[in-house]
Amino acid sequence: MTASLSPSEDLLAIALDWRAAGLPVALATVVETWGSAPRPAGSQLVCNDRGAFAGSVSGGCVEVAVIEAAQQVMANGRTQLLSFGVSDEQAWSVGLACGGRIRVFVEPVE
Repeated sequence: MTASLSPSEDLLAIALDWRAAGLPVALATVVETWGSAPRPAGSQLVCNDRGAFAGSVSGGCVEVAVIEAAQQVMANGRTQLLSFGVSDEQAWSVGLACGGRIRVFVEPVE
């Protein structure tokens, strides 16, 4: 019998594979949600500096903005805490119109 990996373990395995290949990697994690958030706290997305990514923090609503922030995190090594919500003009521009709000922590994977 083989044990299957949880989605988080799958993402961490992907991140470690990318790092082993010499690529910069960032991990984004939903740390807080309010209202009708698209994904629960703990949801994750991992990406590398070539634009490849796996996972989801919003079901597609704000992934582009999170990946752009992750590119900055990989370039400068500084973590970022992102906030998206229906009252936030940026959230509308990236498509978070579900009525909820989320906070996403983005960090480099060392």
